[in-house]
Amino acid sequence: MFEKVLVTEDLGSINHGIANILHERTGVKEVQQAQYCDDAYLKFRRALRDDKPFDLLITDLSFKESHRQRELVSGLQLIDAIRLIQPDIKVIIYSMEDRPAKVKSFFKEQSINGYVCKGRYGLNELVQSVGEVYHNNTFISPLLANAMNKNNVFELKDYDLLLLKHLSDGLTQEEIRMYFKRNHISPNSISSIEKRLNKLKYNFKAKNAIHLVAMTKDLGLL
Repeated sequence: MFEKVLVTEDLGSINHGIANILHERTGVKEVQQAQYCDDAYLKFRRALRDDKPFDLLITDLSFKESHRQRELVSGLQLIDAIRLIQPDIKVIIYSMEDRPAKVKSFFKEQSINGYVCKGRYGLNELVQSVGEVYHNNTFISPLLANAMNKNNVFELKDYDLLLLKHLSDGLTQEEIRMYFKRNHISPNSISSIEKRLNKLKYNFKAKNAIHLVAMTKDLGLL
């Protein structure tokens, strides 16, 4: 089992709860806590300097504003910063975020090892995730994993994302066509843009362009 774990969570009660349950129900020997991402990063640097590195990071995604000046303000920034100094660190995110596409992006972009949704079963799933990640498996909260396995998480091309972004900004198809043409983005004809939008509406079962934009935002794709 992991020897040394750092839990980063801005609520002290949750921090202590995670630490206690890891001590009680796993074989983790040492659990340290941090309420700020900057403090967590410094703990990692100090541990590496002392040749006593952490084996696992458990972190929330969002941290409330505070009176102190901060360099790292989110869990994703913390993960990226720590990966620069300790590339092989195992990471589990413990958060309220439950949009399948967003969570999928964390595995792809931050190469996390586990994702646990906060909630009624959160702590039990967190204990399970620690064991799975220790054995080099990935873990995703079951309800979220089921949603991700359904055909409601679509891989969008960069062209699609740009098209949807301009639609969400209120641009007309003609304005989008002109932007694409000026920036040498193809295809850039009105018929091509309409055809792509119709395909996206079909895939997402959207009634119109406004509904399409709303759905992709809800899924965390925009």
